[in-house]
Amino acid sequence: MSTKKILIFDDDTTILEIITIIFEENGYQVEISETSHDILEKVSQFQPDVILMDNWIPKIGGVQATQLLKSHEEFRSIPVIYVTANNDIVRLAQEAQADDYVAKPFNLDDLEEKVAKYLQQ
Repeated sequence: MSTKKILIFDDDTTILEIITIIFEENGYQVEISETSHDILEKVSQFQPDVILMDNWIPKIGGVQATQLLKSHEEFRSIPVIYVTANNDIVRLAQEAQADDYVAKPFNLDDLEEKVAKYLQQ
């Protein structure tokens, strides 16, 4: 079985460090980015199995970055889990065309379960 890959877009380095450690300890290969303007290039290079997308991320926000990804035929099927501290997370996730969402601050177990759910599909 090949190692599952997770690509994380978030500008909070503390969150990136914690999530990276947790998922790497669980055997995933993790790639991180603090900006989302080059999402198509990053996804093309890394070929992730799932993407975690923050809403408040520099250059272009999470909504626009996710829409850009979902508008490309070759990347459309990659699950995107929207992760944000916004009160309107449900609407933002829908607008972005994300597959799911997790509200910040999140419980690590909940995040791991969401990721596992999409990696098993």
